[in-house]
Amino acid sequence: MIVNGGMQGVGGLEFATFRLKEGVTEQALIALSQRVEAEFLVQQQALIFHCLLRGADGIYADMVMAPSQALAEAYCQQWLHNKVAGEYLALLETSSVNMSFWSRIN
Repeated sequence: MIVNGGMQGVGGLEFATFRLKEGVTEQALIALSQRVEAEFLVQQQALIFHCLLRGADGIYADMVMAPSQALAEAYCQQWLHNKVAGEYLALLETSSVNMSFWSRIN
């Protein structure tokens, strides 16, 4: 989990839910999530918060909070061009991914 500053600076977020590909373990997902934080997300200086969540029935969520929705979207685009982020994305069942972006209104 990366936390920079306080949550008061959150203006936008990315929230993606997904399932893992068959044969991929939760431990593998966690390990790659930690590598993504250490090798990629730490370079995003304005990023406020990142976490990986587990829901019911094999659903996972990845959440990023940023100063604005535009920055959250920009971080998301950068995942497509980063080696370790690509390894993380390769664990996901592509057809199950549901990604949304949000702006803070209060």
